[in-house]
Amino acid sequence: MKNLKQSASMTKQSGFTLIEVMVVLAIIGGMLALVASNVIGNAGEARIKTTKSQIKLIENSLDLYKLDNYTYPTTDQGLEALITKPGGSPEPKNWKSGGYLKGGKLPQDAWGNEFVYFYESGSYEILSLGADGQEGGEEELADISSKD
Repeated sequence: MKNLKQSASMTKQSGFTLIEVMVVLAIIGGMLALVASNVIGNAGEARIKTTKSQIKLIENSLDLYKLDNYTYPTTDQGLEALITKPGGSPEPKNWKSGGYLKGGKLPQDAWGNEFVYFYESGSYEILSLGADGQEGGEEELADISSKD
């Protein structure tokens, strides 16, 4: 009889109840929601900062171009003048062989779009059209300018 009681008590299973599992899942879900909202919010800010850094890189290359050629590229010559010698007027007489950007290609903004370049009356503007690639917008969709 003693063996029967021992075997009955040994077959008792232990584990988590459904309520305990649901509480743990609710806690994990809450933590994931908190982390996800912070990460997603920071991703937009990171893209904006990356784009501003790319604009600074282009500005430095434009300054080097001006030092060699006494003027910035025209709007028609565009940012391509930093990687290939432009034609047209004014002709860059001291254009640096190999260009002014490492890698021989123009950087893009953090959303994979090309920068827009305007030159008028001795000053220039470099513009990213933001996440939507269109003029205007707010927050991550807003334009980012070298004049900001």
